[in-house]
Amino acid sequence: MSEPRIVILNQYYVPDVASTGQLLHELAVSLVRQGRRVRVVTSHPSYGPPETWVDTPSRELRDGVDVRRIYTTRFSKDRAVGRLLNYATFVLQLCLRTLFTSKRKNVYLYTSNPPFLGFIGAVVSLFRAHAYVVLLHDLYPQLAVWVGKIRKGGLIERLCHWVNRMTYRRARQTIVLCEAAKRLVCENYGVDPARVHVIPNWADGDLVRFKPKHETQFARAHGLLEPFTVMYSGNLGLYYEFETLLKAAALLKGEPFRFAFIGSGGRRAWLAEQIERRGLTNCSLHPYQPLEKIGDSLNACDASLVTIARGIEGISYPSKLYSSLATGKPIVALSEPGSELRQLVEGQGVGLWFEVGDARGVAEGLRKLRDDPSGARRLGRAARELFERRFTLGVTGKAYADVLSLAANGDPRPPRAHQGVDPAPAERRELEAAQGRDGR
Repeated sequence: MSEPRIVILNQYYVPDVASTGQLLHELAVSLVRQGRRVRVVTSHPSYGPPETWVDTPSRELRDGVDVRRIYTTRFSKDRAVGRLLNYATFVLQLCLRTLFTSKRKNVYLYTSNPPFLGFIGAVVSLFRAHAYVVLLHDLYPQLAVWVGKIRKGGLIERLCHWVNRMTYRRARQTIVLCEAAKRLVCENYGVDPARVHVIPNWADGDLVRFKPKHETQFARAHGLLEPFTVMYSGNLGLYYEFETLLKAAALLKGEPFRFAFIGSGGRRAWLAEQIERRGLTNCSLHPYQPLEKIGDSLNACDASLVTIARGIEGISYPSKLYSSLATGKPIVALSEPGSELRQLVEGQGVGLWFEVGDARGVAEGLRKLRDDPSGARRLGRAARELFERRFTLGVTGKAYADVLSLAANGDPRPPRAHQGVDPAPAERRELEAAQGRDGR
């Protein structure tokens, strides 16, 4: 058999516990089932704590996907130095491997895990024909600036923008999760909008489907059967808004409500401390649940919380929305007023939306939702119907295949910068002059 036509490159892949690894595994299997030949180049498991690391072969055929794994350092990702070393040992090996083994007929799908991985594609394309697509989950350096890791307007940020400009302009196609991300890519880096495609993530609609709360083991085990339960299950990271919900929980103390948080991330310790300090006995914190139990735990509620912090629109997107829709429970959404999350939740009639900071509005909205069971069921049914129309792997997998085909059949020369957008804002032109426009 000839070499695979599609090569997916990402630091994490199943059986690693990283969510991106699971998503890419599902995507790769979907592409195989569509008749594509797929190879994945990744590392050995290293995302979670050492007890989650599974021994894996350097080469294996997993569910029809040819998986190749690179040995890297496996320092704790909770420390910046360790995380950077893990990135570096993966990226340097991947760059050399791709530079010397890239094949003209292949299409390479670079993810943003680790950030700027697609720059390998841009570098390789300087030396040989290299058709590549960039899949953007989180937008850097904007995300790093937002969390305060790098200084806005500083040399590091400007260098990162130069890297991005080269990466996106030389890519055959780019895939983003939402319209706001598309605007950021096109406006900041001069990319033709026709080559940037919005394809959302998805959830497994067979693994996660509606189940009455009283039938779930998780609700029985954690005392969630009687109170009206709002659940957040996913990454408890810096990009999500929890303060508003904690204030709403304080307003609802003494009433029949519970707030359950499942997962881990950068704000888990903060959440635990805040719940204890504020005496929020109606809130509980739980670890990630095993994949085989996720359908049960996600249904142990009356409504699902989906949230995104201020200023993060387009830089990141709350992909837990899709598993929440799949449960067929109403969505309780927190975001800025102009967000796509609000447009979807209100426009499709799948739940209640509240502005970040409106704790009283959340409390009152939850009271109304609890007092209107038939209305809540109607919102839940609409959520599942929306999921089945737009957010299954069957729908999104076909969209990925179409974009990858565009890249495979496109002009072998790197695309030109889009003339309708200024590709070089004034604050970045000086850097370009010093380093050469796009390295061409």
